[in-house]
Amino acid sequence: MSLIETGAVDELAVVYGRMSGLVLPEEAVDCGLRLLTSLITETVDGAAGAGISLFGESGRRVSTAASDELVRKADGLQYELDEGPCLAAWANRVVMRVDDVAAEERWPRWSQMMGSLGLRASLSVPVVAGDRTLGALNAYAVRPAVFGPDAERRLAMFAAQAAILLANACSREDAWRYSEELVEALRTRDTINTAKGILIAQERVAEEQALVLLTARSRCESRTLRDAAEAVLRSAVRGRH
Repeated sequence: MSLIETGAVDELAVVYGRMSGLVLPEEAVDCGLRLLTSLITETVDGAAGAGISLFGESGRRVSTAASDELVRKADGLQYELDEGPCLAAWANRVVMRVDDVAAEERWPRWSQMMGSLGLRASLSVPVVAGDRTLGALNAYAVRPAVFGPDAERRLAMFAAQAAILLANACSREDAWRYSEELVEALRTRDTINTAKGILIAQERVAEEQALVLLTARSRCESRTLRDAAEAVLRSAVRGRH
């Protein structure tokens, strides 16, 4: 392996080391995505800036991050015009490279306006997690024909890291949601069991009959079963004073 290749491997090792810390719970996803765009700008040869666009299942853009305002404008052009390599990379799940916007004919309106921003080339790679395409990473250059196979490989590596970051974030959100739902279910169960115990003592009935009484109260008062149970608890507390 040459010294240049060794340097590239070491450089990417540092990048992945920095990215790995972003899966910690306290790290915000938007901060992680902004750091990702900075790392792309630092390590992809010829890149003047980078951005990431995320899309919902209906195609609506739900989130974006950019290394600078110029990139934000370049990404924004595609959303406004509804055309461009970022959207194509996301929709078709393929790498889209534009060597020179002045000669690009696939998206004429976008190409013309890109030139007015002083950008000459772009590279877009889809961000894929499982069977879902979450969005695309975009790198921009002020000179034409600066992105080649090496840039494509590196941007693909960053796209994989972005997918991991987003997947971990979704997993944490799901875990928190399920945890909260479980806690709520346990609280409801405990409240209902306590209310049944009170009714068993007050009405001298069996557990099954106590549940029937509690259910009847909730229906008559148009309350949830938990609300009816809490009312029984409050009534019992007042009766002790």
